[in-house]
Amino acid sequence: MEIKSLRTGSELVYALEGRLDTITAPQFEAEINKGLDGVTSLIIDLKKLDYISSAGLRVLLKAQKIMAKQGSMTVKNLSQELKDIFEVTGFSDILNIEE
Repeated sequence: MEIKSLRTGSELVYALEGRLDTITAPQFEAEINKGLDGVTSLIIDLKKLDYISSAGLRVLLKAQKIMAKQGSMTVKNLSQELKDIFEVTGFSDILNIEE
């Protein structure tokens, strides 16, 4: 998986490419843990993400809990496959998802 990040002031954007699964989730979690100081707007762009597992969903949930205390988090550009996963798991009700 490839993680690209861009910080502009208090906004941080992560663009993920590949698979967010049991193997790659710890890498993304480490990126989030070191990057959220002073961030009030977190955007996670999943346009190039092919797959997300329960481990990946857990990382998103953890990020959402952190951002609920210091600002907002938006997940955007989900493929139809990812939208289906988010709906089945109930994450579409928990996360702020933008088309």
